[in-house]
Amino acid sequence: MGLIDDELQEVGKLCQHVISGSRLVSCVRSMVRVEIRQTAFKNIIVLIQFPEDYPHSSLLLELKSKTLSDKLLDGLTNVCEQEAKKILGKPQVLLVLKFVRNFLEEHPLSCCYDEISEIKRHLTDFDELKLKQKASSISLKILEGRYYFKSKVAVPDIYPETSISLEDVETNFPPLFLRFFTGQTKEIARQCVEPPLRSKGKQQPSFKPRPSLQPVVSFLVSAVKQLPHEKCQLCKQLCLPQDPQVTDKLFIIIINCFQTVAGSV
Repeated sequence: MGLIDDELQEVGKLCQHVISGSRLVSCVRSMVRVEIRQTAFKNIIVLIQFPEDYPHSSLLLELKSKTLSDKLLDGLTNVCEQEAKKILGKPQVLLVLKFVRNFLEEHPLSCCYDEISEIKRHLTDFDELKLKQKASSISLKILEGRYYFKSKVAVPDIYPETSISLEDVETNFPPLFLRFFTGQTKEIARQCVEPPLRSKGKQQPSFKPRPSLQPVVSFLVSAVKQLPHEKCQLCKQLCLPQDPQVTDKLFIIIINCFQTVAGSV
């Protein structure tokens, strides 16, 4: 038996024991195919082929997923190839499979890669978005003038089947607006993961949960950026003072204008 045959035999014996969540679909010279699954959404199919001069050249790899971002998979493929090149001359299959599995475990936010990329496009240089992979959360800060909104966005392990949630919310908007922000975000998130109430006599289409991160954060960005510039339709004054600490004289304006402003966000 040659080196490749020996490695295939080892992979067949050890793969599903040492790579948690893995399923060995094919283990022959022409193709090694392994499915690695952490959750219904966080799963990757690893396709491996041996080059002619293996193991003196690195494995030929392809990563597939019906749920994860293609751009994310392209980047992960490049990193896996670099890891394989570090051990040229030695068996590489199990090392690559372990690396992919570790990536899924250590990067829980991989499930919302495209959403995060899209959110970043709508933030300014003054806003902040920091990923906390170990905590599976995002630190978000949105600024507009002297007004700000800060929150930790918690992403559950079984996202997107379960919605994101806001924690440790801080803002210098008046309390009325804070209640508006939190109430609307909870409702947006709920609608992403819960089917609408059934009307009597009407057949509802089957419901499938959809990602809630981008809809929630997009609403917050739009609201925080828009509200400080809204004017009363009656008196044409700004509904909010430019200085958040000045609330006494204009507080009545805020209350009167809020009904109109809230409906336009």
